[in-house]
Amino acid sequence: MTQERTPERTSISRIIGASLVGTTIEWYDFFLYGSAAALVFNKLFFPNSDPLTGTLLAFGTYAAGFGARPLGGLVFGHFGDKVGRKRLLVLSLLLMGGATCAMGLLPTYASVGIAAPILLTTLRLVQGFALGGEWGGAVLIVSEHGSPQRRGFWASWPQAGAPGGNLLATGVLAILAAVQSDQAFLDWGWRIPFLLSGVLVMIGLWIRLSVTESPVFLEAAAQARRSSAVVRAPIARVLRDNWREVLISMGARMGENTTYYVITAFILVYLTGPVGLPKSVGLNAVLIGSIVHFATIPLWGALSDRWGRRPVIIMGALGSGAWAFAFFGLLDTASPLVITLATTVGLVLHGAMYGPQAAFFSELFGTQVRYSGASIGYQLASVVAGGLAPLIATALLKGYGTAAPVALYVAAGAALTVIATAVSRETRATGLGSVPEQPHQAV
Repeated sequence: MTQERTPERTSISRIIGASLVGTTIEWYDFFLYGSAAALVFNKLFFPNSDPLTGTLLAFGTYAAGFGARPLGGLVFGHFGDKVGRKRLLVLSLLLMGGATCAMGLLPTYASVGIAAPILLTTLRLVQGFALGGEWGGAVLIVSEHGSPQRRGFWASWPQAGAPGGNLLATGVLAILAAVQSDQAFLDWGWRIPFLLSGVLVMIGLWIRLSVTESPVFLEAAAQARRSSAVVRAPIARVLRDNWREVLISMGARMGENTTYYVITAFILVYLTGPVGLPKSVGLNAVLIGSIVHFATIPLWGALSDRWGRRPVIIMGALGSGAWAFAFFGLLDTASPLVITLATTVGLVLHGAMYGPQAAFFSELFGTQVRYSGASIGYQLASVVAGGLAPLIATALLKGYGTAAPVALYVAAGAALTVIATAVSRETRATGLGSVPEQPHQAV
């Protein structure tokens, strides 16, 4: 029997390592854009607007990337359910890295006028499309290799790629901010992190190619060939038979996604604007918070193996909704130490929603439609929650002159997560190979 047929013998730590490295690099690329949108893109690509309006326009292109994510989830999910998880993971990494490198070479508005923001938006759409396909494959290839008893822990490691990528992106920007003048960073320094993506992608590609295909997928594909029961359009079957699970996935993401992007992206707007602090304070706070976030996500995943997915996610949503009201008051102190503490606590609470999410979504769907189902629920919520969060938060701040409406906005998203998770069934210890292809009734 070939190694392709026995992927379960591959070390789970090797599977996790390859998945984590790849997701960290892809999230580095994606988050780098968010930080740049808050710091430089408003000046370089939308210079004819006042600062806050320019930031709104920059975050508009930021949101465009989220708009492309469901399309990526649809396309990658379809082929991931048809031909396997591994091939699509390699393709997503190449697309993301190529688009990010190209951003580092873009001419600015001063050089080519309106063509500059158009090119920037186009490349952002490619980023969103690639990331839309990345998440589903990365978490499924780990979930489908791991045992049901520890799936929450194993599958949470690709989730840690989000703060890992944010940590990497913020760290690079923080270093450049420390060693360069603001003018040098604006002139050319901002390009360095984007061009660095090319090197990171080559490393990630080399590691990701070592991953074997999911044994659960191979077994399901073999059974389908023997019975001729091939799913020809996985996404159509998901929307017909598993629409409840798609809605639950979307609802479970609303508070998680809103919270994350307000803390990590909007914080830079708020601190450099109303609070009047240099960008380094916000970057350092997110940097330190991301380190703790990275370390605690697997702990929340492990707790979901003991307590269940639902209790951990609901606890995180309730905590995040309440913390939103304290968060901005702590930012207003203008104390770097207090700001760092506020950011770190917010990210730890977010991790309780995010850590169990990969296992939870994987366990909601059957093998032949799992990539499509998990991806579409996850990515549709990303458009409404994550993509619009910095834009809505900035608009609320501009319209009301206070952060109180932003806190209410975050709390509303958290309430949706509580409701969606509460009406779902508990999925802990579900055997992925045995999940029926028929819809599951919410209880």
